[in-house]
Amino acid sequence: MSTREMRHAPTAETHPDALESGDLARLINSVILPGFVGTTVPGWLAAALQNGLAGVVYFGHNIDPDSPAQVAELSAAIRAANPHAVIGVDEEGGNVTRLQSRDGSTIPGAGVLGALNELETTEAAGRAIGRLCRDAGINLTIAPVADVNTNPLNPVIGVRAFGADTALVGAHTAAAVRGIQSLRVAACAKHFPGHGDTIADSHMDAARVDLTMAAMAEHHLPPFRAAVEAGVAAMMSAHIIIPELGEAPVTLNPAAGALLRDMDFDGVLITDALDMAAVRATVGPGEGGVLALLAGNDLLCVGNPLNAYTTGRDDEACYTEVFDALHAAVVSGRLPLEVLRRAAARVRSLAEWSAGPVDPEASDEAHDGASWVSVAARACRFDSPGARPQLTGAGRVTLVDARTEPNMAAGPTANFLASALGGYAVAELAAAELSGAELEVALMQSAGTGSPVVLVLVDSLASPEQQETMEMVFSTVPQAVCINAGLAPEGATPYAAIHTHGFSRVTAEAVVRILETP
Repeated sequence: MSTREMRHAPTAETHPDALESGDLARLINSVILPGFVGTTVPGWLAAALQNGLAGVVYFGHNIDPDSPAQVAELSAAIRAANPHAVIGVDEEGGNVTRLQSRDGSTIPGAGVLGALNELETTEAAGRAIGRLCRDAGINLTIAPVADVNTNPLNPVIGVRAFGADTALVGAHTAAAVRGIQSLRVAACAKHFPGHGDTIADSHMDAARVDLTMAAMAEHHLPPFRAAVEAGVAAMMSAHIIIPELGEAPVTLNPAAGALLRDMDFDGVLITDALDMAAVRATVGPGEGGVLALLAGNDLLCVGNPLNAYTTGRDDEACYTEVFDALHAAVVSGRLPLEVLRRAAARVRSLAEWSAGPVDPEASDEAHDGASWVSVAARACRFDSPGARPQLTGAGRVTLVDARTEPNMAAGPTANFLASALGGYAVAELAAAELSGAELEVALMQSAGTGSPVVLVLVDSLASPEQQETMEMVFSTVPQAVCINAGLAPEGATPYAAIHTHGFSRVTAEAVVRILETP
């Protein structure tokens, strides 16, 4: 019998030393969490779910924002095939959202919440994320980010973290976990043991953390300990290399798995996506899955089948590669059945916990009464060396989008600020599509039409390209305002700036509110 037949043959006995009851294919499936394409359940996925597949991860392409009931119906169809399915999603609030990816998150992200530093507000935001997921039939949100963003040049964490202070990040991580899990949605603290001091994006390259384990223990591990103490149901391992632990990425490194278990964590350890470069470009997703289980992971996140780097391979092929590699490793004796059994038991325990009763008070949105736009506005920092710019009375606004490469975790996003300015006549200028001379001419033309407000949107003050655009804008229109959606500098800027600590629908609406307030 081929491995393809085994994947879809629930009653097949596939290995002489398999299980006393059940079948090897079901056991292998029980530790795999793939993505898929479409807004309905494809045939291959339905068959795998019926044969014990652990569940799925949703991405933006699985969501139809024009059909409010679609996601819940999709989740119901998945659970009809496997009642114990774990349905996960990257729903961090702020920059990273899947359920609200088209229009932007209505819940502030970690950067906003850390800047505001109100633990009760962070817990309320966790509850809001939990409600959003539960209403969609989702029982795992791959959040919060527990990384301490100690390197301001970090290209993938940044405002996704609560901040750069270890104690602050730990307190807010625990608050977010409590809020999310009050809805019986499993939280997943990431990216263990800390992705905050890297200068590479592990989606695209191997990321190294050149710190000693003593430094990691002092600055980066405490938020994960705080998550464990808060009862976090899951953790996600990072594709980072810590030389003191060896040259294998943490996800594939038994020393890192042992480090986590020594913190008294007995929940589900989920791999970061196996299609990311640290695994894909080295051992490959299949062998990566084998090594990840041997390193102590319980659930293999296969990844997004529509990522540019998976071009040419469909969603079933991405799943099949991992299944086949696990099967071969079991047959050869490299992957002990006990490893699979232990991982499967943890995954099943999470699914069963998520099906339990929810406190009605946590389910009631009125319990929080939070206006998330007000929260985001209170968190903003406004640097204004001169007169405070006002939108009130402005008939026309010129908006220069200086952003460059999107964050791989968030993906390309719409210009939510342009949408929030819907009550004004907005002239949008995309800096990436214009030369410096063309941008200067366009700005002068906007000024000539009587545009009283010029805004320049950036998401990295460290980016030379974005700095160049800002210099062009401020030299041409000195009264412009920088809308900084990235990390805020320590000191005040010499130009008018609103530092929003993230970019989403809620922060964009907060900016408009601030500029409309006398």
